[in-house]
Amino acid sequence: MSQTPSAAPRISRRVGAIAESATLAVDAKAKALKAAGRPVIGFGAGEPDFPTPQYVVDAAVAACSVPANHRYTPAAGLPDLREAIAAKTLRDSGYEVAANQVLVTNGGKQAVYQAFATVVDPGDDVLLPAPYWTTYPEAIRLAGGNPVEVFAGADQGYLVTVEQLEAARTERTKALLFCSPSNPTGAVYSPEQTEAIGRWALEHGIWVITDEIYEHLVYDDTTFTPIVRAVPELADTSIVLNGVAKTYAMTGWRVGWMISPVDVTKAATNLQSHLSSNVANVSQRAAVAALTGDLTAVQEMRTAFDRRRRTMVEMLSAIDGVHCPTPQGAFYAYPSVEGLLGRTIRGVTPTTSAELAALVLEEAEVAVVPGEAFGPSGYLRLSYALGDEDLAEGVGRLQTLLGEAR
Repeated sequence: MSQTPSAAPRISRRVGAIAESATLAVDAKAKALKAAGRPVIGFGAGEPDFPTPQYVVDAAVAACSVPANHRYTPAAGLPDLREAIAAKTLRDSGYEVAANQVLVTNGGKQAVYQAFATVVDPGDDVLLPAPYWTTYPEAIRLAGGNPVEVFAGADQGYLVTVEQLEAARTERTKALLFCSPSNPTGAVYSPEQTEAIGRWALEHGIWVITDEIYEHLVYDDTTFTPIVRAVPELADTSIVLNGVAKTYAMTGWRVGWMISPVDVTKAATNLQSHLSSNVANVSQRAAVAALTGDLTAVQEMRTAFDRRRRTMVEMLSAIDGVHCPTPQGAFYAYPSVEGLLGRTIRGVTPTTSAELAALVLEEAEVAVVPGEAFGPSGYLRLSYALGDEDLAEGVGRLQTLLGEAR
């Protein structure tokens, strides 16, 4: 008598193991509650609240009427945009790259995915400083790699050291993810720290995948240091990830890029030719306008972010049990809430930051992302890329609720 074979899983193990983007999930839940009539204030999404600069929009409108933009174009990107990215890299980062080292991608996330897919093999370890952006470990796993977390807490300003990286290095270590300014913490590595990490990676033949999408958003006397400028010899074993989303308030236009050695760029382009082909041409034309224009609009946005940053840190730091290092870049605060865990708030005693975030959403109608999305529990991420009034109201609600902790 034949046996009925067991049913195969409907979803592949590879895709079934992917966790939903926690930041997008929080943002979606906040928007759904708001649509249902609840006065929710969302600190979840890493998205500037400003409109895209008008000169960029005008370039896109004009591009819509050009028939060439209605057709397929090279998978690696419009030649004009690849040239503009190369010129922008020289202008902003201080070193030269050729246009054929540039691959234009559908937003920064595609650049992240393709970078790992192109240089990581199954079984390779990738060092991942934590707290980390929620997409990094998933992209590493999709490439078959093993994310190896290297944690630096609030006491270190969320900055890992060479000694920590060396302690985590094995013969399987293939790459290091380096993100400065950081999402989720807003931490920025100094020129000296950046160079030390770069030289350590060079010494051990470790690829550096460096995410520089927040390069223009630094505050006070902080400076952004491109790791390839700090250690020029890394150019042959590095992949630079970037895009227009954060700098130019263009999250919805979906234009990112990766810059890498020519052989890596060619291999990643082959992948993209099957995955998605070219980025929408109208968006690419808008990106050309953004990158070749001046940075006035960017400076105005940074001024607003800086003001909101100081307000948020001051208000969060006034809450007993909250420790909030001052972020030096990006547009996120990443307070430690370990001092609140195990204390009772309105009859509930949260023991993790995920439980605390759920309580905050229910009781204060404020959406924040718990630390579990970015590494260890005990932290919250709050974006200050929202209006001044909403920011003050939202953090004020947190002060009221969390001030009841006993």
